[in-house]
Amino acid sequence: MPLSRFRVLQVGSGIALDYCGKLFADFGADVVKLEPVGGDPLRSFPPILSGGESGLFAWLNTNKRSVIETALGELLPGADLLLDGRPSLAVMAGTRPAMTEGAEFIRATVATTTISWFGESGRYAGFAATEATVRALGGLVALTGRAEGPPTLATDCQSGIIAGLAAFIASAAGLYDRASGSRRFSVSVHETAVNIAEYEAAVAWDIGVSRARPGVNRFGRNYPVGIYQTQHGMIGVTIVTPGQWRGICAMLGMPDLAKNPRYAVNTDRLAHAQEIDALFQPVWETRTATEWFELALEYKLPMAVVPTMAELLEQHVHRVRGAFVPVRIGDVGFEAPVLPQHLTLTPPRAGGTAPLAGEDAAVWLVPAADRPAEPASGKTLPLHGMRIIDLTMGWAGPTAARHLGELGAEIIKVEACQYPDWWRGTDLRASFIAEQKYEKIPWFQLMNRNKLDVTLDLTHPDGVALLKRLVADADAVIENYSAEVLRKLGLDYSVLSKVKPGLVMLSMPAFGSDNAWSACRGYGSTLEQASGLPTITGFPDDPPTMNQTAYGDPVGGFNAAAALMVALLHKQATGQGQNIDLSQVECMLPLIAPALIEQSATGHTPPRTGNRHPLYVPQGCFRCTGSDAWIAVSVTSDAMWRALCSVLGRDDLADLTAAQRRDRQDALEALITDWTAVRSPDDAMAVLQARGVAAGVVRTPLALTDDPHLVARGFWRRLDRPFIGPHWQSSAAFREGPDAYPVRRVAPTLGQDNETILGGRLGLTRSEIDRLAASDVIGTIPKPRRAQSDQ
Repeated sequence: MPLSRFRVLQVGSGIALDYCGKLFADFGADVVKLEPVGGDPLRSFPPILSGGESGLFAWLNTNKRSVIETALGELLPGADLLLDGRPSLAVMAGTRPAMTEGAEFIRATVATTTISWFGESGRYAGFAATEATVRALGGLVALTGRAEGPPTLATDCQSGIIAGLAAFIASAAGLYDRASGSRRFSVSVHETAVNIAEYEAAVAWDIGVSRARPGVNRFGRNYPVGIYQTQHGMIGVTIVTPGQWRGICAMLGMPDLAKNPRYAVNTDRLAHAQEIDALFQPVWETRTATEWFELALEYKLPMAVVPTMAELLEQHVHRVRGAFVPVRIGDVGFEAPVLPQHLTLTPPRAGGTAPLAGEDAAVWLVPAADRPAEPASGKTLPLHGMRIIDLTMGWAGPTAARHLGELGAEIIKVEACQYPDWWRGTDLRASFIAEQKYEKIPWFQLMNRNKLDVTLDLTHPDGVALLKRLVADADAVIENYSAEVLRKLGLDYSVLSKVKPGLVMLSMPAFGSDNAWSACRGYGSTLEQASGLPTITGFPDDPPTMNQTAYGDPVGGFNAAAALMVALLHKQATGQGQNIDLSQVECMLPLIAPALIEQSATGHTPPRTGNRHPLYVPQGCFRCTGSDAWIAVSVTSDAMWRALCSVLGRDDLADLTAAQRRDRQDALEALITDWTAVRSPDDAMAVLQARGVAAGVVRTPLALTDDPHLVARGFWRRLDRPFIGPHWQSSAAFREGPDAYPVRRVAPTLGQDNETILGGRLGLTRSEIDRLAASDVIGTIPKPRRAQSDQ
């Protein structure tokens, strides 16, 4: 197993902490979970299995060991890495210890990663929190749900999974460079949420305002994007380009509709969405969802079957890939998602058994053998000296490379003047190029900081030859081309692994490679639809509800970076490279793990309950003063309920149990609304947090740059760049020390580093470079042609 040489000690509680530990354990590390007397609080989280244990806890803790009543100091000498989630445990217990609790252990030479809701500094560092309130403050709630409100909260597990990935990426990078000394990282769950929401923030910067919430079954500025009932099952649709609009009209037998000028532009179609829905819906009902999906493959349209949990567990493509694996705890078993990091040489364990509380005796009687004697000096970043060739476009791939770039890897982005990264803009008409708009797109700047950029026409023999020379000196390649593109260009893994023995190469198609659905084209919204996540989100009377961001893209990016780190650690130890076949749909499956586990274990999935929570009562989004102003409130304990009653002036209700509160949710939510409706969201949050009640303002993406906590933590930076001038840059969700990692380099201009890399590094002469430019193999300006959006 690729991580079998590492010992990991896990202390505290929380989904993010457990998922980070799961990544280590399922890839072979010896992970010991130190639990309090009575067990980890997550053992009581739904779904509860027939034996009384939590299915979610079991899945999160496969292949770990559990000890109780053992001093942390006794275990640390045997550990290579400490994963510390005690701040999360403190919040769940309704207490607020100082963030320095246990600092005497953290100062030891063991590498450490702490995981907390808001990081170790800033305005919110001591806040009570849940996934709901953190996502609200992170900009992930405001745009989702009914247009009139309330905004829709996501089900639990999602932000925790993503934060766990962030913690794993940083921790693995520290272990990769442990020859330089041990490192201490801190990870903020809140900032991982902002990393997901930052695209919408960039859109808001571009147009000067956050988009209004478009409503259920509407998405962004595009139409049709939504989920539709068919003869049997639901079909997810994402139509963005004019070519796709013509294609779906033809597929539905309405080719003349595409010629109607009223529907020519996305925003015009969105304005007439109800009348187009009325035309389309009877046609959708003439075939099953599977039949429509198979037809969409022929038309090359981004569509997907939107499965229920029961249907998802039966989908052949996932069964063939081994996406669901057996998990056991005690005498109970069920199926759950496998880790999606599909390394072809060293895959993760196919499921496993989770420990009962304290079932393991003393461990690690021998100290860790290769642990550094001193902390790292901090003079270099953990991935300094690593080189990665980035052949990706859009969001998912570029953000994966960005994560490793934040940690010091050299990222060489390869584009072509004929086909630059489409996040530079899809309109390559002469007027667009003349105005240099391809250098002014805000979201491109976010995903491509800390990178070099060369242009190579990979359809030209010279471009192919030069890329091979770059790969020969690289550690890894990441690509997200459509299926078969690199194979046709003679640049797939079978070729490049001969150019560079020991190469790690990651590909990230929607459904993985070499299966019946590998040719499926998809956006981030398509990935979310295919995962079944919308079927467990929203209110019971609404259609399945999608997040209002292309959720699958950043989720895929985090998973891809984690997969690369596993493969690179294996290569470091053995010299072996490998291909990574990452299915981006599989990357979404851990986010639905609780519902999927319940379906597998019990044969049913609980009904959607809107913003309510199975344990936290009450929970919801409540209207405040101001235009579309809301606050998320989540009551996690009886003590927190008593505090809320005191704030509301209703001490007569303070003794209600959680079960009694659940029976009176409508009335209690009305009481909270009466109180919040006469206060601003920030004032309401300040009052509630002062009494220890978990609450978070529902921030719009545009408001994130003014969030006082993010400002205090230096999360946002204004940096200067050619063509665009001062612009916003975000930060990684992980950091060493109190400050965010610096942006060493703003996003590159097209072909900015042609001379440096081709001339300086590969040794091409001036005349050779000039010849390549004259034949359009390289360049710094896109080639005018019909807009890609017309394709």
